[in-house]
Amino acid sequence: MHKKLLWIGITFLFLSLQAKANLNGLDSTYKRWFIGSTLLLVGNFDPVNNPEFVQLNLGYRITPKDVISFEFKRSIYSWPLAIPWGPSFDAPGLNYPGHVRILAPTIAYQRFWWKGAYTAIHALNAFEKFLDKDNQKLGNGYTLYTTFRLGYQLNFFKKRFFFEPSIGFTYWPIRTHVPASFKAVESPWPNYFGWEPGLHIGYNFNFKPRKSNPF
Repeated sequence: MHKKLLWIGITFLFLSLQAKANLNGLDSTYKRWFIGSTLLLVGNFDPVNNPEFVQLNLGYRITPKDVISFEFKRSIYSWPLAIPWGPSFDAPGLNYPGHVRILAPTIAYQRFWWKGAYTAIHALNAFEKFLDKDNQKLGNGYTLYTTFRLGYQLNFFKKRFFFEPSIGFTYWPIRTHVPASFKAVESPWPNYFGWEPGLHIGYNFNFKPRKSNPF
């Protein structure tokens, strides 16, 4: 499933570079606010490594080229996140002696450079709960994940909806209070992961101020 998602992300990124999408020259009707999520939610159908993934995004376009957003994510993972794509990814015997459950508020900044092409940086704050194979809590931890993305935005239906295929590189400089049994499984792997697909989707809207009542 994860390998398929990688190729889907790469394919959409390649195709989107051929499409026409331009955030410049927008008039006063430009929709600054947006809500969204990600098509990676289809990973919840994975019978082997179900992440129980939830994501909700809320964003604001400061200018047509500068965007800030808040993302809330919830998921679980049972393999070290640094295992690269290949035969070791989600391989039996390389998983944790349990799993990690996370709540992760994320702040992101996005910069558009040419038409729909953009770069972005995400700071994901993962508040983690470590559980053993019997679902007993081992402790709490925290990890700061920083992700750098290159992507392209496609707009549909008069710019009401958008789709953003991207590819990212994730690095986590801070990781605390990992149980020894989990740390032993992580030790062969680095603290970064490359070629991470992104498939953000969203809906653009404006807040309309209420008309004042003179009476």
